[in-house]
Amino acid sequence: MTVSATFLGGLGEIGRNCAALEVDGKIALIDVGLMFPEEDMLGVDLVFPDWSWLLKRKKDVSMVVITHGHEDHMGALAYFLRDIQVPVYGTKLTIELASGRVEELGVESDLRVINQKKWISHGPFKFMMIPVSHSVPEASAIAFDTPEGMVLHSGDFKLDPTPIDGLPTDLPAFAALGRRGVRLLLSDSTNAEKPGFEPSESSVGQPITDVIRDAEGRVIAACFSSHVHRVQQIADAGIAAGRKIAFFGRSMHRNTTIAGDLGVLDLPEDSVVDIKDLADYPEDEQLLITTGSQGEPFAALSLMSQGRHKFIDLEDTDTVLISAKPIPGNETAVSKVISNLMRRGAKVVHGRNSHVHVSGHAAREELLTFINLVRPKAFVPVHGEYRHLAAHADLARQMGVPQVDVLEDGDRVILDGKKTMVERRAVPAGYVYLDGSSVGDVQNAVLRDRSHLADDGVVVVTVGIDHDTGELVYGPDLDSHGVMDDPSAILEKAANAVKSAVESHKSGRTDVSEMQKTVRQAAGKVIRAETSRRPVIIPVIMEV
Repeated sequence: MTVSATFLGGLGEIGRNCAALEVDGKIALIDVGLMFPEEDMLGVDLVFPDWSWLLKRKKDVSMVVITHGHEDHMGALAYFLRDIQVPVYGTKLTIELASGRVEELGVESDLRVINQKKWISHGPFKFMMIPVSHSVPEASAIAFDTPEGMVLHSGDFKLDPTPIDGLPTDLPAFAALGRRGVRLLLSDSTNAEKPGFEPSESSVGQPITDVIRDAEGRVIAACFSSHVHRVQQIADAGIAAGRKIAFFGRSMHRNTTIAGDLGVLDLPEDSVVDIKDLADYPEDEQLLITTGSQGEPFAALSLMSQGRHKFIDLEDTDTVLISAKPIPGNETAVSKVISNLMRRGAKVVHGRNSHVHVSGHAAREELLTFINLVRPKAFVPVHGEYRHLAAHADLARQMGVPQVDVLEDGDRVILDGKKTMVERRAVPAGYVYLDGSSVGDVQNAVLRDRSHLADDGVVVVTVGIDHDTGELVYGPDLDSHGVMDDPSAILEKAANAVKSAVESHKSGRTDVSEMQKTVRQAAGKVIRAETSRRPVIIPVIMEV
């Protein structure tokens, strides 16, 4: 009986993590994540995996298992469930974080909380979630016991010896799986190029404490709202310094409330106040914990940097603590926010100038240790850009793994007896864009048009044509946007060219589409000659 794993996202990029494990004709999804749009994805809000292949096999999709509560692993779940209704498994915190997103979209769901280190059976699948350390509590690896042997997905992990919650990656459990035999390992590659070991999460506690203790006035701290352990350390430092804490940002409020209710986040009630009341305290007794560490344009930190925040107007006594590093693709946005915060006089401490952030992903020596424990027969690196996957594959080869394959989105690895085979481009796995409220309506051609408009602008050419004779009765009237500051002279030349072209067009009843081509070519030729630009020419033909 063959077993296969097909990758719909997360191989060759940071985000969109989604893999489909097929056993006995049934499919289990491991994560359904999203990716934040890159700079050239104009107007796009979010990027999803392409699950069109699964839509054609709806009856075969059995379940979804979520490794942990980060957006790049469960952010597209609500949209997936809108198309394909199946049970979803995860740890308690993961399911609670996911349920908020699902409820926002108004989608019915069957979300099932399971305990780690307990074997679960669902259809032909038998699986177990294994505790790992990461930058969100209750993160898990997933082991599937299949007819072709054990398939192990590491999830996102690091080998943190001193995690905040005292729950390190369960190395004995992985060693036991290694002794039993792992047929295929799929493992996090994010920091495969980084030498050594990633520092412990607890190592940032003292630097954060020092920053907050020594701050002259207010402290505004930004981090990922799902990074509950980081929020805990920031809050503990604030309480130790005698500060009152306020939270700002919808996701920050939601996630800290969930974490508090589940006992994952521990904050004294008398230390937390509403942001509206925070200003009642002296500035050196204020700590605001907020979203916006990735430079999101409408997040709190960005609004503060522009002087547009509803409650906070920055002063030169303020300290801004950004306890994060930019996700790839967000570097420019984050840099702009930092610069603007400093222009407003704030002192800015961030992950590149102080030890106030550590990664939640294993570095090279940790990955080598993990591979040595698991000792898989076959290995496919996951979660990372192609260079990360290639670096991780090299580590596996150094460890003597018999078969190592670097795959990309859309590829499939097949386990059949003693054979491990790779099928390239087995399924569609391109980007699916969320644009406004629509999913999948925006294609690459639309993004190219948007890029064209952004680069060269647009010229609208309006002409009125006699319905019966084809003669010019109005215009040409040219209006440009984004072409140049003073286009009047060039537009006048273009208008004359369009007029001549329309008048030379053969008389009689006119084909509108042909007239549009004539107008577009005449205007475009003049504008290209005069400006060396190729704006989008929109001809508007009115028949009167």
